[in-house]
Amino acid sequence: MNQLLVQVAVLGGYLLVALAVGLVAYRLTADTAEDYYLAGRTLGTVVLLFTTFATLLSAFTFFGGPNLAYSAGPEWILVMGLMDGVLFALLWYVVGYKQWLVGRKHGYVTLGEMLGDRFGSVPLRLLVAAISIFWLFPYVMLQQMGAGQALVGLTDGAVPFWVGAGGITLFMVIYVAVSGMRGVAWTDTLQGAFMLVLVWGAVAWVLSAVGGAGEATAALADANPEFLSLGGGLYSPEWMISTAVSIAFGVTMFPQINQRFFAARSKTVLKRTFTLWPVLVLLLFVPAFMLGSWAVGLGVQVPEGGNVVPALLNEYTPAWFAALVIAGALAAMMSSSDSMLLSGSSYLTRDIYRPLVSDASREDLVARAGVAVFATISFVASLYAPGTLVEIGNTAFGGFAQLALPVMVALYWARTTRTGMLAGVGGSQAFYLASVFLPFVPGTYLGGWQASVVGMVLGLVLTVGVSLLTSPAFGEDRTVYFEGLRAD
Repeated sequence: MNQLLVQVAVLGGYLLVALAVGLVAYRLTADTAEDYYLAGRTLGTVVLLFTTFATLLSAFTFFGGPNLAYSAGPEWILVMGLMDGVLFALLWYVVGYKQWLVGRKHGYVTLGEMLGDRFGSVPLRLLVAAISIFWLFPYVMLQQMGAGQALVGLTDGAVPFWVGAGGITLFMVIYVAVSGMRGVAWTDTLQGAFMLVLVWGAVAWVLSAVGGAGEATAALADANPEFLSLGGGLYSPEWMISTAVSIAFGVTMFPQINQRFFAARSKTVLKRTFTLWPVLVLLLFVPAFMLGSWAVGLGVQVPEGGNVVPALLNEYTPAWFAALVIAGALAAMMSSSDSMLLSGSSYLTRDIYRPLVSDASREDLVARAGVAVFATISFVASLYAPGTLVEIGNTAFGGFAQLALPVMVALYWARTTRTGMLAGVGGSQAFYLASVFLPFVPGTYLGGWQASVVGMVLGLVLTVGVSLLTSPAFGEDRTVYFEGLRAD
């Protein structure tokens, strides 16, 4: 069986499994927005852990991360494998547990809904939704672009880009509209386990072919000894810490991740998942990034615009296994996109449609229509791929990170006011957007600290400072986050 047939068979098998899971999930999903978006808040440890895992990491594990390790060395492991593995796990508990308690009591589905209710503010709710959709939209578009480009490469151009991206988008619309969170989470669990098996299988195959990890590392030391030292080149302390903080805090506010905090079945589930998260991240990122680094010592040549892992596997593993990994990466892109479409729909319906439309009946139907609208607009954008949208996608982690500290202050400090939240959320976003899009606004400060981290500090200062200087407005309810919250 040739490589193309293997790839098509794997992708087709994944689509069939996803569709079957979606149909089963549809039969179990009630006609309520809470069940559609959060699977009725019933996710257990394994499913919650792996759906977060697959949704967040996806194709970056196979392509982006190893490519960076190939060009700049394996220290990226410290950013994603250690710093973000541990830091996001802590945030999962600090933010996620409190958010789960509040959401469980009051029935919240989105972050904007939770904040808007506490501060009695539709403008705050709309602002948070607009920010989230602004940063999420290009991320969905980039996943569609990646899927279309992967299918072009997979078929040697037989399938045009627009057909590939459009076909994948249409499948995701049908699948997500039918299955909701329950189906997405179940297929993500299968996808996450599949990624782990593929990555470790790739490591075992390559190392077996070259004589083991010691030989591969020795070859890397001979080819580029700087790759085995800390703090060189790209990896300055300021860059590493800024990147780790931006990603970890940004991930916490990613709609498709943040909503999973609401979906846990119990306090025990949350505790287990945040404890296991660093272990899972290390199990995936360490081998994936080391493959990219070892490729340097092994003399693997990556074609311009190509990716190091497929090039490495094509040289050291059978064609069918390399094809399996590439097809798996394409499926991984879809495992991210489906969650993004679901979350984008929830923000459109719960935070924009619901507050602004007097008769918000049959919200489940509007939710499914929202998936189609969000996917269609992002697909059209992917056909043109304006540079500004790509730039937004590349800086989205920092944009989402601006929300994190104001949200944490609100969750734990009863003195927070509506004006303080609007100032903190709006001010930090304005600063960060200026640093990204205005050439005269610096992107780094004080020797290399990224603007995303500076913006986070600004947001914290504005939220606390303005809250101290203002009084609670009419409609605020300080008790929402502090009274009647029980884990059992």
